[in-house]
Amino acid sequence: MTDNRNEDGFTLVEVMVTLVIIGLLTTFVVLNVLPAQGKAQVQKARGDISAIETALELYSLDNFTYPTQQEGLEALVSGGYVRKLSVDPWGNPYEYRNPGENGQIDIYSLGADGEPGGEEQNADIGNWQ
Repeated sequence: MTDNRNEDGFTLVEVMVTLVIIGLLTTFVVLNVLPAQGKAQVQKARGDISAIETALELYSLDNFTYPTQQEGLEALVSGGYVRKLSVDPWGNPYEYRNPGENGQIDIYSLGADGEPGGEEQNADIGNWQ
């Protein structure tokens, strides 16, 4: 008869310690990555707004005026200045105001909450910043 007490494998304690370590590492990663994602979304919105503003400047040079409020940003698509209008990182369309409240024209996103105002990721992001 052979003695099987020295079989290869993991004890319950070893498995539990491994799960605790994985849980701690996951918590650490989540706490450090999620805030960076929010900052990246804000930066993407700023980049999109800058690109839309550049297209509007080209439109203005060709047409001697910006699109009216009624024409909106769709005038950029129909005029061939952009292929399609992008949406902000939260899935909402970018807003356009002519005349602007913060300059000649306003291009902005309402932020993560989709509502005017707010703070941090919920704050409005516009070409006036």
